[in-house]
Amino acid sequence: MYWAFILISYSLLFGKTKYPADSLLNSKNISIIQKVSILPVATWQRLSYNTNFLNCQFYPSCSNYGSHALKNYGIIFGAAMTSDRIVRCNPFALYYHTKLEKPFHSPDGRLIDYLNPSSNRKKEKSPWLAASFSMIVPGSGRIYSNRSWDGLMGFWTFYMSSSTAYFAIKSKRPIAGPMLGFIAFSVYLGEIYGAWRSAIYDK
Repeated sequence: MYWAFILISYSLLFGKTKYPADSLLNSKNISIIQKVSILPVATWQRLSYNTNFLNCQFYPSCSNYGSHALKNYGIIFGAAMTSDRIVRCNPFALYYHTKLEKPFHSPDGRLIDYLNPSSNRKKEKSPWLAASFSMIVPGSGRIYSNRSWDGLMGFWTFYMSSSTAYFAIKSKRPIAGPMLGFIAFSVYLGEIYGAWRSAIYDK
């Protein structure tokens, strides 16, 4: 199994550029650690780009959004931003997008959601209070920022990731434990960032 992982990683890092994340893997301007963190994204694109069933409703897609977040902001904050986007990519995304009168991408009609969006809306909620709520109870800051469904999705995602990490660490799994622990930590930070972001960019 480990040899298979090594072969896949080698082919992604040094293979021909075919998918969007591949250009980042072949870039000389990012560190090897960042490239390793982008490997799961590049792997996912090899699945999602070859089936309509896994198409993302956002533009740019969650995988492209995540790969650029990891490149521009590093592993810790980039992973948090990626987690926030994945949580928001739920069945209620169109409802919030339409409610906030955000633009759609032409010609495919996907929901435009850039890494650093601009907003001229007057803040009705405190970003720091929203972040503080999610620091105590993940997801609650989103609810405070009038995105209740996103908040529930965030809480569920954190609960599932942290529970899985807990049992993996408790079972003393040397690879799965730390990896799942990092994912759970990223989801936790993503909930704090997501609450702050919702309060800034949403009504």
